[in-house]
Amino acid sequence: MADQQKLSSRHLLGIKDLNRNDIELIFETATNFKAVLNRPIKKVPSLRDVTIANIFFENSTRTRLSFELAQKRLSADTINFAAASSSVSKGETLIDTVNNILAMKVDMVVMRHPYAGAGIFLSRHIKAQIVNAGDGAHEHPTQALLDAFSIREKYGEVSGKKVVIVGDILHSRVALSNILCLKQLGAEVMVCGPTTLIPKFIGSLGVKVEHNLIKALNWCDVANMLRIQLERQDIKYFPSLREYTMLYGLNKQILDSLDKEITVMHPGPINRGVEITSDVADSKQSIILDQVENGVAVRMAVLYLLAGQM
Repeated sequence: MADQQKLSSRHLLGIKDLNRNDIELIFETATNFKAVLNRPIKKVPSLRDVTIANIFFENSTRTRLSFELAQKRLSADTINFAAASSSVSKGETLIDTVNNILAMKVDMVVMRHPYAGAGIFLSRHIKAQIVNAGDGAHEHPTQALLDAFSIREKYGEVSGKKVVIVGDILHSRVALSNILCLKQLGAEVMVCGPTTLIPKFIGSLGVKVEHNLIKALNWCDVANMLRIQLERQDIKYFPSLREYTMLYGLNKQILDSLDKEITVMHPGPINRGVEITSDVADSKQSIILDQVENGVAVRMAVLYLLAGQM
């Protein structure tokens, strides 16, 4: 991978900072890295002298492990920081925390933060490159990239495909990043969920809105099922999880009753029996585990391309 092209942005703060060429370049690079991941020796020396700090102010399993594995596969040096066991709990500010880490000669920061725009704020105050691993209910760019990459892998292209995102659109950073990414790549996008969980501005993003799950599923090629983000909800947006499941939960009976065979996705973590049943999550129409595998390759591509701008 010697002839490296560059991304148009120095950081990855959100999909809105990427153009279509950037996304295609990330996918092309991820395809090469996926081939590496399927070799007996899964490591390349691409980032041997690069130090990356994973700074997570919110809990995470898949995203953090996926980034850590991507960094190790690229031979980067990594340090992991969890806010709960740090001086943040003593009142230290975000900038002080990160500057202390950067004083240890860190080149890149992968950050998850509960507040929207935290990565953008930080990028204006520190020299290191920043990858947004999720900021509040704002964006989660690498999740959107791996989701779109998985759709492309399944169908050969994203353009012209009909994708419905079902569930808690209002609180979901995955939904916003997915909408922006899929629209860039020429997909048709619909959101589906209770009126209370659909943001009022959603129409300005050029997506369709549907409140009937069966109609949405019959329309789409791909259904991306989101979990209900109870940890972000300060009021009740629907009467009960049981009622939500009855109206918006995807089970095998519904899947088998559709006019065509659709592909089922989920960004995780799955609340089995709420937005999706186990027999759907584990069915042949599900590409959930492909998403997890592709996440490592896509994150390798992002880190590799950004490191080329140091």
